[in-house]
This record gives sequence, C-alpha cells and structure tokens, in this order.
Amino acid sequence: TRTPWWSILVFWGPITAGLIGYGIVANGVAWHVAALQAIIGGVFWTLSEYWLHRTIFHWEHDSTLGRRFHFIVHGVHHDWHSDPFRLVMPPAAGAIIASFFWFGFHGIASVLNPWLAPTWVPIFMGGFLGGYIVYDMVHYATHHAKFTNQHFIKLRAHHMNHHFNDHDKKFGITNMFWDKVFGTY
Repeated sequence: TRTPWWSILVFWGPITAGLIGYGIVANGVAWHVAALQAIIGGVFWTLSEYWLHRTIFHWEHDSTLGRRFHFIVHGVHHDWHSDPFRLVMPPAAGAIIASFFWFGFHGIASVLNPWLAPTWVPIFMGGFLGGYIVYDMVHYATHHAKFTNQHFIKLRAHHMNHHFNDHDKKFGITNMFWDKVFGTY
C-alpha cells in the first residue's frame, strides 16, 4: 500500500491523454465536444470520489476479514495519515477500480446507443481519470503542502476534520459540494 505521489502522474497521465486523444482522432469527435465530455467526466469523478470514500472506504464489517479489508483499503491511511507513501491509491488497485467504471460506462453506452453514439466513452473516461489524478494530487497536498490560497486552506481543514474529528462526515477531498448536497458537511 506504499506508493509515491508521482506514480499517479506517471501511470495515469499517459492513459488519460491516450483515451482523450483516441476519442478525438479515432472517433472524429470535435475538440469542443471532447472538452465538454472530458469536463463532464471530471465532474462525475467528484461524485464518485465522494461516494467511494463514504461507502467503500468507510465500510466496516463485523467479521475479522471485513475489518482487515477496511484497514487495507482505507484504515491504514487514517492510522498513518502523515506517511507520504500512504496518501495515493497504488496504480494496481486503482486500475481494478477504474476497470469497473470503464465497463460500467460501456454498459451505459450500450443502453443509450439508440440516442447517443458510444464515442463519448473514451473521452468521458479520460476526463474521469483526469479528475482522479487531481483528486490524488489534492489529497497528497492536503497532508503535506503549506497553502496560502484560502480555498485550499478551507479544503485542507475540511479533510483534516474528517481525519481527526468526525470519520462519518466530510468525505469530499477535492471539493465540499457533495458533502453539502448529501448532508455530511
């Protein structure tokens, strides 16, 4: 579970650029449409970030195996929150999670196919992964950077409150929007 922050950029950066590039070139998507699809994918990431953190990462089970799963997936981060190598998702684990989203987006595309061509999937996924990259970089920074920007100071305080005051609230990392929408602010 120990991963350097820069591995996210090295692993996911080319995949993100490749998906967006493929969507534009192979599918003939206009740049302005591609930009919109990528932005929507990034915004969808923020909802996924909130949902994953609130449900999967904070899921606790009564069994020993369930408690061990939770600890490996997220509890280790709460216990060693200052360890710079426990703040980003290892690429192998991230790839497993991303594959569920990839196949889910393709499933949605097959249902929407009569109304919307499935050419949106690679660009949307590229935007989604771009959002993920931002998430991991912001998460790392909230633990190790010294902010002067008021927005990032508030974001850091929001996340630190999650760590130290209330594990059942403040699940957003890159934003506080979904916490406000779902009453966990």
